[in-house]
Amino acid sequence: MTSPRSAGLELGRRARHAAAAFVLFVLLASPAGAALLPAGFFDQHIEPGSGPAAVEADRLSFDSRSSVISADGGVVLRYQGYLIHAGRLSFNQKTGALTASGGVSVRDPKGDTYEADSLEVTGGVRDAVIRSLTLTTSEGAVITADDVRYSDAMTAELTRAAYSPCGLCEDSKGRKIGWSVKAARIIYDHDKGSVTLEQPTLALLGIPVAWLPWISLPDPTQPRHTGFRLPSIDGDGKRGVVLTVPFFFAAGDNLDILLSPQLLTRQGLLLKGDATWRFGDSGEVSFSASGLRQFTPSAFAGTVGDRDWRGAIQTSGHFKPLADWTAGWSLTAFTDNAYLPDYKFNDDDFLANEIYATHLSANTWFDIRVSQFRHLGNYDATDNAGQALLLPQTSFEHVQDLAPGWGRLHFSGELIDVSRSADQTAQYPMAPGVPYVFGNEGTKQHLMLEGAWEDQFIGPAGVAFTPYLGGRLDAANYDRTLGAIGAPYPTTADSMLLSATPIAALDVRWPLVARNGADTHLFEPIAQIVYRGSSTTQVGITNDDAQSFVFDDTNIFSYNRFSGIDRQETGLRANIGAHYLANFADGGWLDLIAGQSFQLAGLNAFGVSDPVQVGTSTGLGGNASFIVAGARGGFSNGLTLGGKVQIDPATPKITRAGVGIDFAPGAHLVSTGLDYIFVAADPALGIATDQHEIAGRVSVPVADYWSINAGTTYDLAANNWLKANVGATYDDGYLSYGASANATPTSWGVGVTLNLKGPDGGDAF
Repeated sequence: MTSPRSAGLELGRRARHAAAAFVLFVLLASPAGAALLPAGFFDQHIEPGSGPAAVEADRLSFDSRSSVISADGGVVLRYQGYLIHAGRLSFNQKTGALTASGGVSVRDPKGDTYEADSLEVTGGVRDAVIRSLTLTTSEGAVITADDVRYSDAMTAELTRAAYSPCGLCEDSKGRKIGWSVKAARIIYDHDKGSVTLEQPTLALLGIPVAWLPWISLPDPTQPRHTGFRLPSIDGDGKRGVVLTVPFFFAAGDNLDILLSPQLLTRQGLLLKGDATWRFGDSGEVSFSASGLRQFTPSAFAGTVGDRDWRGAIQTSGHFKPLADWTAGWSLTAFTDNAYLPDYKFNDDDFLANEIYATHLSANTWFDIRVSQFRHLGNYDATDNAGQALLLPQTSFEHVQDLAPGWGRLHFSGELIDVSRSADQTAQYPMAPGVPYVFGNEGTKQHLMLEGAWEDQFIGPAGVAFTPYLGGRLDAANYDRTLGAIGAPYPTTADSMLLSATPIAALDVRWPLVARNGADTHLFEPIAQIVYRGSSTTQVGITNDDAQSFVFDDTNIFSYNRFSGIDRQETGLRANIGAHYLANFADGGWLDLIAGQSFQLAGLNAFGVSDPVQVGTSTGLGGNASFIVAGARGGFSNGLTLGGKVQIDPATPKITRAGVGIDFAPGAHLVSTGLDYIFVAADPALGIATDQHEIAGRVSVPVADYWSINAGTTYDLAANNWLKANVGATYDDGYLSYGASANATPTSWGVGVTLNLKGPDGGDAF
């Protein structure tokens, strides 16, 4: 039977199954890894009878004796978003064999294009062969192979194959860019989650740079595949050059083990292992251990790291025992406080060993935890005695919306039990300087409960009024077990405290909006009056959690500016200022805020200092505070900025200031940035002279894809540099590599990077 060419001819059920079988070979596709094959190249599936196939051809015929359906001449097959071109297409209804030949081209729904000389699908798609494959993804990656074989839809074998994420990997000037891989054979095994390359050759910028007889890589779509991960190189003056070669082992369905040994040219072999047990959505447990015997302990001379054996053991975990609840822990033990930062495992200033339980729902947060704090760095065991042990710390917040027009209620509370076996003290600068007591020996309990109601009303001309009414209850007890400490540090005596603080506040804002074409401007005068009816400012007796305070634009309109519950504001205070926000048609924006605070009546909490020096020289201790202002902005020319300033109007003089500016006008242009910090001399805080610190950074394109990056931080007051770095980087969008060096007056480090990228710009491996 023959028929003329027709558009959209609907085949019967068998013909639809034939088309589905033909299309299925492309749907057996998904990345053998982002580096080797595009997403969807192996694992997709379709329902063969879920829709009709439309076929166009010069001639469509059916041989009833052989049960073969044939389409010849300019064959076009459309099926579920796939578009297939071929010179000839035949389907054997008896054997299920489908053959396409004569310049086969397939475009899938994502836009990926497959080209081949011929295609055969037999045995219920158990064995498929594509000859002379060329695959071009919608993102531009190209895969070529002399042939590709699929076995039971789980294994693919590409013979004499090549992959490049950037097609021909040539830029507009004809220069080679990116990277490519050629291999005698590439085997993808879905069950093992591996991509095996036989005799692979890696080319960078078109130049072969590495050859291996064999390598097996994990499939990124199956990250739990057992095998080596990519190594890394690092280094500095104390460790030497550091080579890390990770190996991942899936010990069970829910157990992962990662071994990350490090070879250090100055310190020998560092062994590190991590194990993680997962319990589905219920949680997971992890365990980590690392350590070494240092070849050159003297590299850490004068510090706690000058010892033969060093190491650490860490464990953490979290579970969801109930809905909205999470429980967990994080525990670390180490040979010395400097081990983790010295070997680049942790760059924090401290860590907390803790066990916790947290509840979080739409309106309620509750947290309880037991914590032990440890300094990280050059601290010996005597420092541990002065670190806090919380047994426990309990906090909660709850917000309850009332009926429309009635506002909402806000409840919060905290209970802390702090224990130390020694005082934690310091002087700044060194003696004779200003004494600080960061922690008091003994035990302290402090309970705080606060409740409030607030609502917002819109008055005439759009003025917004937000009243706030509440109260706070504090109960505290402090017991010093070892007696007084010597001068110059202040001593806190045993005592108990019970106080109640009524709170009332009113926030008034008048938002004024103006539009000029697509530009929008918001100007908002703000006035607040806040009353806290208590004369007790140190409600925690000792100050363990309200030690950090700088008066600036971020807290000018706060009802209580102390960072923790151990201190509180008191008296009657007014906060006056304004906020300006502009959004421009070209995408630029500007945000300005400024204000001043006034103590109108009652005891001023910021005029009362404590042993941590909170309250000393804050700029809020007088009847009229310092003036604070902040500015942030971004502009279409690539300029971004941020800054803040604190001004003493009585002098007048600037007491604190900071500014940061970045200018990045576009690709292939010089970009630069500058940060400046100023703190005026303040003997009451131990700041003997004005502090000026400046940090600059610059990136200079020196050739296509190449840039030089440098940065430095300089102490202008002391006239010396604090740190510096310099590096060179190549990046063409598919391949990046470079080298860098950094240094401080007492240490240095070097590093190299090599990053192969996929067509989407992400890591290829």
